Amino acid sequence: MPLLGKIKFPADLRRLDEGQLPEVCDELRRDIVDELSVNPGHLASSLGVVELTVALHYVYDTPHDRIVWDVGHQAYGHKILTGRRETFYTNRKLHGIMPFPSPKESDYDTFVCGHASNSISAALGMAVAAKSKGESRHVVAVIGDGAMSGGLAFEGLNNASQYPNDMLIILNDNNMSIDRSVGGMKQYLLGLNTNKTYNAMRFKVSKWMHSKGYLEEDRRKGLIRLSNAVKSAISHQQNIFEGLNIRYFGPFDGHNVKELVRILKQLRGMKGPKLLHLHTVKGKGYEPAEKSATIWHAPGKFDVDTGQRIVNDTTGQPPKFQDVFGETLLELARRNPRIVGVTPAMPTGCSMNIMMEELPDRTFDVGIAEGHAVTFSGGMAKEGLLPFCNIYSAFAQRSYDNIIHDVAILNLPVVICLDRAGLVGEDGPTHHGAFDIASLRAVPNMTICSPYDEHELRRMMFTAQTEGKGPFVIRYPRGNGYIADWHCPLQEIEVGTGRRLKDGNDMAVLTLGPIGHLAAEAIDEVEKECQGRSIAHYDMRFVKPLDGNLLDEIGQRFKRIVTVEDGVRNGGFGSAVLEWLSEHGYATTVTRLGLPDRFVEHGKVSELQHIVGIDKEGIKKSLK
Repeated sequence: MPLLGKIKFPADLRRLDEGQLPEVCDELRRDIVDELSVNPGHLASSLGVVELTVALHYVYDTPHDRIVWDVGHQAYGHKILTGRRETFYTNRKLHGIMPFPSPKESDYDTFVCGHASNSISAALGMAVAAKSKGESRHVVAVIGDGAMSGGLAFEGLNNASQYPNDMLIILNDNNMSIDRSVGGMKQYLLGLNTNKTYNAMRFKVSKWMHSKGYLEEDRRKGLIRLSNAVKSAISHQQNIFEGLNIRYFGPFDGHNVKELVRILKQLRGMKGPKLLHLHTVKGKGYEPAEKSATIWHAPGKFDVDTGQRIVNDTTGQPPKFQDVFGETLLELARRNPRIVGVTPAMPTGCSMNIMMEELPDRTFDVGIAEGHAVTFSGGMAKEGLLPFCNIYSAFAQRSYDNIIHDVAILNLPVVICLDRAGLVGEDGPTHHGAFDIASLRAVPNMTICSPYDEHELRRMMFTAQTEGKGPFVIRYPRGNGYIADWHCPLQEIEVGTGRRLKDGNDMAVLTLGPIGHLAAEAIDEVEKECQGRSIAHYDMRFVKPLDGNLLDEIGQRFKRIVTVEDGVRNGGFGSAVLEWLSEHGYATTVTRLGLPDRFVEHGKVSELQHIVGIDKEGIKKSLK
């Protein structure tokens, strides 16, 4: 890497001639592919913005100028160019480079960006702050991978021209999120054909007007309205961005680094909010990723030369929880014509694509719009349908008001399936499904449960679609389950009932969900290591409502109780048990095991479970 090897920080990049930038892009792209082939991460998205990344750091004085990335899996090239190339091999590993940009790690990372659609609002705040403080600072928001469909992006756009700012929004339009982008914004961007003659003319006119002082704040808005009218006449279409008084430029080729540098230099001095629309290819420069961007979004390890993914042999192993969900949803939908499926841009990630292939008219990918997904489900439920709305637990945080206001108040039968609940591993604190139990159990009318294994997941899904259940939350983790032969009969579970998995005399262990398997192993080993120790184990199944009969039995028999959950301790499952016992007069010592009152870093799930004390050894320590 003769050029990339000399670049430790963007200042080194800016010392190169523009003619050397294409070679820098080639080397950066090769470096990303080589690194991710052995240390898995988000490949295709970062490959698609290599030229844009190089151009941004070449034109702007980072970190003084702010680049705000949206959905940080685009930012691997950014990390490599900003002092982290030598340590990039630690990306996503325990105590290594963080999976997404964060100001805690680098001054070049201006904002946290693990979730989509926040870049415009954050960048607008930074741009307004710079104006109010009299600072000469450029602010750029880079939004893409379907994030423009998120409601927060529209809120930021709507507000962008209201306050004095010189923000630049770059729309990285690759027609993708993880799966293909959907919705009206996708269709609009596909059809947006800006007149090239008009664009060239506007660049020249804008530079002349700027030199004459015609683009000062008091004259700018009127000129923009005139510009919009002229452009509409020439291109025979209305531009949504310019309708919001945001100057629009594009679309341009996002893989021509020299052209990008030229455009960015021209836009850098322009006043007021601006949007630069770029067409890019997700996975650009690596043929397998270009052909199958969804698979190569995060492909795992692979052979660079052959493009073969290195996949572990899973023959005879239990399936992933998400696949059991997908297969069971289709099975239920075949039986129950009221069932529909809803997902915010994750049909493959949550396996709703299984139902989508057979019943496309009854499955809805609403794009990156979790709040809308819930309210949309509520509207269908109000009119007699039975939506299964599948959202990753960490992403469902953005739909909290919708769950309360648009589902729970009316007690609507929406089944909210929270995939990736609990610790998720290498994606870190922005993606851990830590807060769903604590936040949702306070909401009236909610039923909240978590399956011990795949059979229980199927039974809970069957139960949720029976009559009169109201809002029903099922949380389950990322990754494989525990039963290879998962296809059991579908049977209803009485809501609010748990079960005793093992009897004992000295103490009781209460678990919720698959974390119970680690507790069972810990109990077995403690009883073998501590002769005479007798420990009961209860799978509570439901955190709301709790099984009062089972808790009465536990309260009467045991003075010592340990609760284990894969969620935050504060306000979670253990807190619910403690509250119930206190309210019913049981003087019982309760030790709660769960996630601590801090954000848990990234690493393998087993490593993180050990750190927070909910692995087998941590549970054994508490039992002893």
